[in-house]
Amino acid sequence: METQGLVSLTDEAQLRWIALGDTTRQPPVVMLHGGPGLPDYLGDAAAMIADLAPVYRYDQRGTGRSPWRGRHSLARHVDDLAELLDAWNVSKAVLIGHSYGTDLASRFCLAHRDRVAAMLLMCGPFVGDWRSGDRAERDRRMSAAQQERLRALEELPDRTEEQEVELLTLAWFTDHADPERGWHWAAQSGRHRRPVNWTMNGELGRQGRADPLGDHLAELRACLPPRERSSLVGPTIPALCRLLNHSRSGSIFR
Repeated sequence: METQGLVSLTDEAQLRWIALGDTTRQPPVVMLHGGPGLPDYLGDAAAMIADLAPVYRYDQRGTGRSPWRGRHSLARHVDDLAELLDAWNVSKAVLIGHSYGTDLASRFCLAHRDRVAAMLLMCGPFVGDWRSGDRAERDRRMSAAQQERLRALEELPDRTEEQEVELLTLAWFTDHADPERGWHWAAQSGRHRRPVNWTMNGELGRQGRADPLGDHLAELRACLPPRERSSLVGPTIPALCRLLNHSRSGSIFR
C-alpha cells in the first residue's frame, strides 16, 4: 500500500512524502536520501523492506517536489525531520541514511535521541579527512582528459541539461569499482536525480565543514540506541547495502 502527502512546516516550507506498507505498524523506517541537493531516489530500496515495516521517504526541502527558495541549515533540516515525524504521528523511527542522509540521521540522533529506535548508515557518515582520500582515488580512476573535462564543466557559470548530466556522470562513475558499469550507473543517476540544488549543496557543505560530525562522535556514540536484533536483520540488509552501493552516486557533499 502506498500513501503520500504534503506537510506544511512551521516556516511555511512544504515537504512531499511517500509511505509504503501498513503505516499503523510501529516503529516505521524513515529513509534519508543523499546529496545534499538531490531529490529522493530510494524508492527501489524502500520496496525491499516495506513488508517488514512501513517505510517513509521524502524530498528534502529545496529538492524534487519540496520547493524552497530560502536559506538552508543543518539544524533546520533536522527540525524538518522532527516535524515530519509529528505529522505522521510517529514517536520513534528507524532511520536509514545514505550518503548525506547518514550525516542528517546522525545529527538528528544528537538532537532527538529519544525519537531514534535504530540507525542504519550506508556510504557515510563523512568524518575525518575523507575528502583527500576520496579525491585521490577519484583522480586515479579518471583519465587526464576526464579530469580536465570535469574541471571545465564545474567552472561553467551556467550549464545545459546535457552538460549537467555529463558533469554528474564524470563526478560519480569513479564511485564504482567496475568502470564500464560504473559509467552506465552514474549516467543513469545523472539523468534521473535531477535537478540538483547546487545552492543547497553549497550552504550545507560549508556548514558541515564548519561543524564537522567528527567533532561529535563521542556524543553520538553515547546517544545511539542499544543494539538489538531487528526483523530487518538477515538477508534484507546485505541486499539493501548492495542495492545502495550500486546507487552510491548520490554523494555530492563538497
